[in-house]
Amino acid sequence: MRNTAKLTTAVLAAGALTFGLSACGSGNSSGSHDYSGPLVVAASPTPHAEILDFVKKNLAKKAGLDLEVKEFTDYIAPNTATEDGSVDANYFQNQPYLDDFNKKRGTHIVPVVTVHLEPLGLYSHKVKKADALKSGATVAVPNDAVNEGRALKLLADNGLITLKSGTGDEATPQDIAKNPKHLQFKEVEAAQTPRSLDDVDAAVVNGNYAISAGLKPAKDAILLESTKNNPYANFLAVKKGNENDPRVKKLAKLLVSPEVRKFIEDKYQGSVLPVTQG
Repeated sequence: MRNTAKLTTAVLAAGALTFGLSACGSGNSSGSHDYSGPLVVAASPTPHAEILDFVKKNLAKKAGLDLEVKEFTDYIAPNTATEDGSVDANYFQNQPYLDDFNKKRGTHIVPVVTVHLEPLGLYSHKVKKADALKSGATVAVPNDAVNEGRALKLLADNGLITLKSGTGDEATPQDIAKNPKHLQFKEVEAAQTPRSLDDVDAAVVNGNYAISAGLKPAKDAILLESTKNNPYANFLAVKKGNENDPRVKKLAKLLVSPEVRKFIEDKYQGSVLPVTQG
């Protein structure tokens, strides 16, 4: 999603390994939890499930890990399934989204290890450059709180709109202070933003959904999120108390291995960026 810079350790300090998180608070701290059987991980199809499938086929057996991947196409079910124990972990989200989800739904999901970043992008079937959008153009944005705010920040960072002073991660169109092109915003489910491209003038699309739709963020986006000081890297997460599950620790180590880094770099060609661990 634009000319992406190499991520640095400093940029991704917030995404460092968090194996030391407290194991209390989930009811499993007594050690009674059964950690036998396969590790079941909920994941978005692209790139998360693809990365996990690479681990399963190439690295898991040697590490003594029995890994099962369950694909979800929305941003809600993976966390609720992790909370209720239907799955053991998930891999699909970033910290601002998780913070908002835990706060609003009373869940207790925590990050384990940060793996990659998918830059958010603005795409269009009608114009080649963002400044070519006409007055009154309609722009589709994700309708969940964090991704909508992230989408509006992308537009603001590139001068299409100005957000009110002090606006945070949960910005909505009501937080727009200046809108010189009189852009109209169509709020749709994040997974539907690529499909909306034929019906709107442009759409802000999450990296995983862009790739699933055959878009190449590094080439096709007319605006691409910067990696600098970006808090939206994606991580493996579990319900609090399960951070010390030996299966989770094995997977966390594999997800930041040189083999996975190379797989991400080779397969996604800059549209998905592996995180540098410090």
